Amino acid sequence: MERRLNAVFEALAHPVRRRVLTLLGDGPLSAGDIAGHFDLTKPTLSSHFAKLREAGLVTVDRQGTSLIYHLNLSVLEQALAGLLSLGDKKH
Repeated sequence: MERRLNAVFEALAHPVRRRVLTLLGDGPLSAGDIAGHFDLTKPTLSSHFAKLREAGLVTVDRQGTSLIYHLNLSVLEQALAGLLSLGDKKH
């Protein structure tokens, strides 16, 4: 669980990845649609997408030649619950 939390917080540490998650909050988007919101190269965006997938924050479906990204709220909720529980632990 701790390893998963670390991956989530590492993914959330970058403003581009947080912006991608915000965009996906309105619903699934293709990689191309997401890319239209950034002035970044495809390889740079691909690395951000990979970090989000590795952390489980997004899932991806292939529709023809398009990759469609979906926000995985359950992982984000688990990470927030884990963070909040840190305050409950007595030292």
